Amino acid sequence: MRQGDAVTVDLGAAADFLAGAARALDRRRFELLFAGGGTAPVLAALDGYRNPDGGYGWGLEPDLRSATSQPGGALHALETLAETGADGRDRALEVCDWLASVTLRDGGLPFALPIPDPAACAPFWVGADPTRSSLQITAVVAATAYRVAVAVPDVAEHLWLRRASSHCFDAIEELPADVHAMELAFAVRFLDAVATARPRIAEAMVGLVRSHVPADGMLHVAGGAPDEYMRPLDFAPFPGGPARSLFAPEVVEAELDRLAAGQQPDGGWAVDFDSHSSAATLEWRGHRTVEALSLLRANSRL
Repeated sequence: MRQGDAVTVDLGAAADFLAGAARALDRRRFELLFAGGGTAPVLAALDGYRNPDGGYGWGLEPDLRSATSQPGGALHALETLAETGADGRDRALEVCDWLASVTLRDGGLPFALPIPDPAACAPFWVGADPTRSSLQITAVVAATAYRVAVAVPDVAEHLWLRRASSHCFDAIEELPADVHAMELAFAVRFLDAVATARPRIAEAMVGLVRSHVPADGMLHVAGGAPDEYMRPLDFAPFPGGPARSLFAPEVVEAELDRLAAGQQPDGGWAVDFDSHSSAATLEWRGHRTVEALSLLRANSRL
């Protein structure tokens, strides 16, 4: 909505949308972040996706419905654990242990592990090569782990994250000219996140990837929906890091305006990519709604 020239966000409408369309996890995350809730209900909801091996599956990644523990599930678990802070310490360290157990020899993660129960899973998950490291998934999982490490310092010292970081640094140095938009965006997001621990190398490598990133931050996602793009906030979602130097301030402000204006009449936010099941269609919107609100608040727009 607009109030004068300012874009305003209706938190009440967002809560109503989540009540009617989102999974319990995202409702509890909203409650924690915007309605004075505690961490215990969030962690309890997250545990519904947790496996005995310390990994996460069961559709925590909405387009990956497999019950098996997967790197994609670990990513979304870490997103939530970044919000629960120190209260999620044990789970954070256990998922790092699990990630270490599936890391390949070069320190990278496979995009996905074998999926014996592929029903309703997106083809790109099912068809992934489990023997080959993926910079795309390794970078975004590691970036999110560094966010967890703000409140759980032991995560930053975990052997898995140190190996994953080395892998990402090496792979980013060798990015091809035709790097996929998502791989590039998540590589930059990794550099932004690791800057808290290793500022010199992160800043230097942001300079290294600068030529790959257009000034407007708009890169079409090859193989995705026709209007699916990586945008400036996909590269640099948070203020204060070196990734923001890739864009003029007015570019970032325009993207934040766009994000705030993206609240739909039903109170939620939409996604610009295709989902692969009826459940995922709703779940992605719930996830995106909490994510949009969180980004707006982190950027002083709420």
